[in-house]
Amino acid sequence: MPQLARRLFVLPPELEGAAQNWLQLGERTPRAARYASSVVLLRDSPTGLETWLGYRPGSSPLGVLAFPGGSLEASDDDAVGWLGPSPQHWAETLGTTDVGLARRHVVGAIRELFEETGVLLAGTDQSSTVEATSTHEWMKAREAVAAQEKSFTDVLAKRGLSLRTDLLKPLVNWLSPDFAHRRFNTRYFAATVPISQQPSLLESKGVWGRWVCAAQAIELRETTALGDEVAQENTAGLTLGQLLVPGSEIMLEKMAAANGCIAYLSYKRKAHVYQPRLVDEGGILMLEVEAAKTVAGEPQRER
Repeated sequence: MPQLARRLFVLPPELEGAAQNWLQLGERTPRAARYASSVVLLRDSPTGLETWLGYRPGSSPLGVLAFPGGSLEASDDDAVGWLGPSPQHWAETLGTTDVGLARRHVVGAIRELFEETGVLLAGTDQSSTVEATSTHEWMKAREAVAAQEKSFTDVLAKRGLSLRTDLLKPLVNWLSPDFAHRRFNTRYFAATVPISQQPSLLESKGVWGRWVCAAQAIELRETTALGDEVAQENTAGLTLGQLLVPGSEIMLEKMAAANGCIAYLSYKRKAHVYQPRLVDEGGILMLEVEAAKTVAGEPQRER
């Protein structure tokens, strides 16, 4: 069992007001957390593991820059073709007795990935995946699903497609801090891009998104390079830690240290809920997380 250490992370700017209110008004009952799913899209490159990061307008509990994802929807309960591990198997893998919730997380993960990137983990059988999802017709389908004009399950059924749940790998479960105004209980999954597919931004909402080399992002974490590139009011001049939630930053670290996609995806992870906690470090509010891997030079506490 890896030794756990207390890691300290920067408090993202959009959470500062909520954190101050929480302290001034005294701790109270946290707001209910919405269930969400997110997919860490991966590919190998000559410089190491790459992942798709996108800009999220507003103050998303997933972060200003984040992996594709979002909250679960009622339509994620709809009947849908299913190939791969069963909902019951997913419930056991995710460490929950709620099979319906586990199923929603899987459907929601594949739906959100499709909406935000066009990457579709679906096929007509267990040995195929849909090809060429970058067409105008597929973009129209993505827009309709994102606007909730059509359900994701209808889009699949119309084309005779079933979810390839075997193409998803479970990662970790993150819960937003208690003091946050918008809170997610997020299940993170990982997937590689199917052959003949490429991620792209949603035409109506996409601002910025691209493949990011995990090792390079971590190497430049104290610079404002990525935030300046995104060039939005709430990204310019900010470091990686101010743009990502702690969970995303930790996952990027692990990707940077992994020896390729296969090694990262085959690592056995135990079901565990991680949650950042608000702490005062010499008058500076920070987020404290219990994490299994420490990085040289990072502030941390002994258990």
